Amino acid sequence: MRPRTWVLVLAAVFTVLQLANVTGRDTPDSENYVSYALTLGGADHREAAARTAGWACAGQASAAARAQSVNVLHFHAPSPARRVFAECRENELRRVEHRLAAGQTDGHIVPFVAPRLRAIFEVRPGYPVFLLPFVTAFGVTWGVWLASVLVTAAGGALVFLILRTLSVPVPLALTGQALYYALPVGTTAMRPMTEGLTLALTLTAVWGCALALTRQAGAARAGTALVAGALLALFAVKHAQALFLGVCLAGAGAAVALRRRRHGRAAGRGVVAIAVAGCVAVAGTLLLARLLGYPSEAESMQDLLTDHYTHPDRVRPWPEFLHLEWDFWVEWLRRQLLAPLFPAALAAGAWGARRRPAFGVFLLAAAGTGFLTQAGHPDINIWGDRLIVLAWLLPVVGVPLLLEPLVERVVPVPSQGSLDEVSGGGLPEAHSMR
Repeated sequence: MRPRTWVLVLAAVFTVLQLANVTGRDTPDSENYVSYALTLGGADHREAAARTAGWACAGQASAAARAQSVNVLHFHAPSPARRVFAECRENELRRVEHRLAAGQTDGHIVPFVAPRLRAIFEVRPGYPVFLLPFVTAFGVTWGVWLASVLVTAAGGALVFLILRTLSVPVPLALTGQALYYALPVGTTAMRPMTEGLTLALTLTAVWGCALALTRQAGAARAGTALVAGALLALFAVKHAQALFLGVCLAGAGAAVALRRRRHGRAAGRGVVAIAVAGCVAVAGTLLLARLLGYPSEAESMQDLLTDHYTHPDRVRPWPEFLHLEWDFWVEWLRRQLLAPLFPAALAAGAWGARRRPAFGVFLLAAAGTGFLTQAGHPDINIWGDRLIVLAWLLPVVGVPLLLEPLVERVVPVPSQGSLDEVSGGGLPEAHSMR
């Protein structure tokens, strides 16, 4: 089969496997995004609340039934699904009705949460807009599932494209795609939240970096356009991520350019263009966020320290935040050493990225946004390390690069060469897909 067929086969297998969990993936934040999409489609707050609560509570009911079916003491008892669904839906709609009666009818999001917390989600229209055609055409349950499958499958395909742009052999490019689906990246991307779309857009930017570093005609321009487009879309999805990625790409571009200058070579148009795009993204994000009145970093800090505004605001938030930050990373490191899969995967990915030095710097920069995101929310209990998930992109792309010499020994392929060995910092043209 042709490589593109294998890409589709892997995506199809992944899709079939996800049928095992059509519901039950939602998190507390998911209701905000789904209700946002429904109101964008014309539903009023009460209709959107009923449909969103029905979807979320069906997931809870299904999870409760499955949990009881394997409970060693109560597996023979009647299913609790109906009771759990009814209680959950009643509680959700009662809370919404109370807030609507109190006049909390502004914005697109149904008031499942307090106004200050809702304001944080109101400035993230990108994911609800992405969900809109799916929930309109297929309903909430299947629409959300299908949207999640497509964005996750697209992320895996982007990993394949990145590795092929780097002239990595097809089997290893497919390995990268499979790693994306199998590692926590795929699990997190399937959740009905912004992470799946954020991962796909970040990978689009990484693909743009790989293209911009090649010497093919027009590749630098196309790559820069991909980077700029991804950063612009990220602003709509989650503007903090656009800021972090812009900072990291600008820094990576500057580092690569300085290194090349020190060795007496030109920085390369692609490198300079990416650095400029990153700087523009940083300045544009900060300016637009201020002009549009987005919640500030101080508001986000209060959200964290008051457990989503369920406690009074902190008078001196910065000292408390820094104290929590230190304690968080100490505890995080202790847990990683207890089960060191993640650190080992990061080390393997970083070692593999050394085979493409210039590109490796940009890959490290993109993966580093996961640590920046986590540092901005030092909460050890946030849904399975989803905030740091972008760091998994390092092993997803880097491990196939690490395995490349092994494949070359088994099946001889033309010499790849490093980015810095090519005049102007470009890559050799990709090998034909055979």
